[in-house]
Amino acid sequence: MSDTPQPIPLPDRLSVDPRSAHHIAAVFEREVGIRLNDKERLDVEEYCISEGWVKVPAGKARDRKGNPLLIKLKGKVEAFYR
Repeated sequence: MSDTPQPIPLPDRLSVDPRSAHHIAAVFEREVGIRLNDKERLDVEEYCISEGWVKVPAGKARDRKGNPLLIKLKGKVEAFYR
C-alpha cells in the first residue's frame, strides 16, 4: 500500500491567481496540466471546463497594476494532474 494521499478532484473552474474566488490552493500541491483542443498549454492562468474556455496572457502586455492582460480562448478543455 502506498502512503501517498489521493489528490482532490480537479474543479470545473480554477484560477492560478490567489486573489480569485476560483483559486483552490490544495489543488496546486501537484502540478496541473491543461489541454485545449487536444493540445497541451503551459501558459493557462484560468480555465472553465463546462463553458469550454481558458484565459492566457496576451503577450507582454500588462494592466496598470502590473498583472498580465488575459485573453479568452474557446474550445474543448481538459484538466489533468501530471
